[in-house]
Amino acid sequence: MTPRHFISLLDLSSDEFRSLINRASVLKINRDSDYQPLKGQVLAMIFEKSSTRTRISFESGMSHFGGSALFLSPRDTQLGRGEPLQDSARVISSMVDCIMLRTDKHETVTTFAQHSSVPVINGLTDLQHPCQLLADMQTYFEHRGDIKGKTVTWIGDGNNMCHSYIHAAMRLGFVLNIASPQGYLPLPEIVEAAGDCVRFFDTPLAAAQNSDLIVTDVWASMGQEEEQNQREIAFKDYQVNAEVMNAAHDDALFMHCLPAHRGEEVSAEVIDGSQSVIFDEAENRLHAQKALLEFLLCKRPR
Repeated sequence: MTPRHFISLLDLSSDEFRSLINRASVLKINRDSDYQPLKGQVLAMIFEKSSTRTRISFESGMSHFGGSALFLSPRDTQLGRGEPLQDSARVISSMVDCIMLRTDKHETVTTFAQHSSVPVINGLTDLQHPCQLLADMQTYFEHRGDIKGKTVTWIGDGNNMCHSYIHAAMRLGFVLNIASPQGYLPLPEIVEAAGDCVRFFDTPLAAAQNSDLIVTDVWASMGQEEEQNQREIAFKDYQVNAEVMNAAHDDALFMHCLPAHRGEEVSAEVIDGSQSVIFDEAENRLHAQKALLEFLLCKRPR
């Protein structure tokens, strides 16, 4: 039987996405130590990129559910010594119940999924970051209700987070305004597939008008440090500050997947202000991923 993978938000139907969000909120409120649906099961966590939130949330989630998690890095396995991905996927999946990868190339995750006998989860790639969007959407739902029909504004790099926000708009029915400098736009094929869900604006201020949620990310992500100076020039007019937030609705929320650079992509006034829900968003990585693990690994979730 082919396992169910989570490589992209588009792997979920709209109903499944909403169900995961609702389930995550239930798990957050009702922590039942006797509920251990993954007792005896093992999650292999493969990290080519280091992480705080991804590692802690998945490892804690497995522990809460009675299972366990293995931290694997290329330095500690044959993945770093040239073993073909296909062989690694077949071997690792024969010994564990699920595999999560946080890696550079999206093809690494898709190749693992093709050759794995257990579910594979995309913990982050250069193309998408779907697990973060589960937490982001859970956070919005908890603070403001369903996001259908709302307007979300993405300001900054058209990166993996931006791509996953586009996918979320497609599945949950919101409009995504995007303000990115030329040369840093999201991939055309991802934008084209979204149709009317996506709109582009020349400035952050124009994009933020009447928005319900403002989101940004660092100017230079992990692995782009050599581009820092170039990106500082390109993104200097793309900071989320009080003026940008004032253009949005009065009850608009601010989100950032963290880590953040105050004074660069977002002002300290905004990220530490009353509209910021970044720490709820970070905590919800745990609850959203517990819901995801339950969805993928339990035949009959509670």
